[in-house]
Amino acid sequence: MNGLVPIVEPEILMDGDHSLAVGQYWTTKVVAECYYQLNKYHVILEGTLLKPNMVAPGQECPERSTPEEIAQATLAALSRSVPPAMPGVVFLSGGQSEEEATVHLNAINALKGKQHPWSLTFSYGRALQKTCLDVWKGKKENFEAAQKALLIRANANGAAQKGEYKGEAASKEATESLYVKNYKY
Repeated sequence: MNGLVPIVEPEILMDGDHSLAVGQYWTTKVVAECYYQLNKYHVILEGTLLKPNMVAPGQECPERSTPEEIAQATLAALSRSVPPAMPGVVFLSGGQSEEEATVHLNAINALKGKQHPWSLTFSYGRALQKTCLDVWKGKKENFEAAQKALLIRANANGAAQKGEYKGEAASKEATESLYVKNYKY
């Protein structure tokens, strides 16, 4: 490898027809390599956060996974690759709908018997803002309604961070897929 870190683009883990197991395998390998390199260069892990994908099958995989299966695969990948000194994991939404991202975060934090040393939370862009921006439409008169929409989703994700989300923020808009094939980050 000539000392270079292999790069696996995030969309490779979203696009395609790969299974949950394949997504878990590659997430584990890529994250482990990142921490190998951080250790090699003496980075103080206590001063870092990891911003990964949640493990999921490819968008074209005929076999869909439950939130619990995604939670188990995600925690297995993290447990195999993230040192305990690292304080927090802030998940990307990776093209999931607002509701899917919230439900999956909740499932990760609600798993019984799974102890982990890191805080598991969110760093969503589209999956936090989509409904809010759709409501706002750049119009001053929609500002309050847009703030309310953002607060609903933020509260839902706050509950999911504790494994306490009950679906109260589910709406037609929030369940619309945010997946874009071949999306470049």
